[in-house]
Amino acid sequence: MILGLTLLYVGAVLFINGIWLLGKISNHEVSIINVLVGLLSFIIATHLIFKDPSNTIEVSAGAFTLLFSITYLWVGANQWLKSDGRGLGWFCLFVSITAAVIGVHSISSFATSFKLWNTVNWFAWSLLWLSFFYLLALAKPIQRPVATYTIFCAIFTGWIPGVMILLEVIST
Repeated sequence: MILGLTLLYVGAVLFINGIWLLGKISNHEVSIINVLVGLLSFIIATHLIFKDPSNTIEVSAGAFTLLFSITYLWVGANQWLKSDGRGLGWFCLFVSITAAVIGVHSISSFATSFKLWNTVNWFAWSLLWLSFFYLLALAKPIQRPVATYTIFCAIFTGWIPGVMILLEVIST
């Protein structure tokens, strides 16, 4: 259920961030959901890490969740500090590479449709965070396509699967 909770709110924050990248929401307003989801995912990650430190699967899930938690908290902070986001862009490159490695690693272990979906998810997130790197760190003029892809990922890698997990339509 924790995965469903996390994915639901990741879907929400990515959706709002996509709308923001389209210029429909102000910087200060978008910071609110980024900070709230960043804090929620930070709490979830620390719970996973410290609940049973000998459980390597839970610790790994917590560590990987922190990558995204830090991203959302950093987006929120950048809006209040009026930062240009270049540092965040470089962090997004780190997240993108890490997500790609996780995706490659998970290819060998998908035995269920959920695990296959999870593998595809890691690659989708890797591409999304790579696009944030190009947008923020390298200042490439790709804001509209990044916004569209962000909304796509919000719906198909976060919102819908999060709701389906929470309603127990699919099991992890």
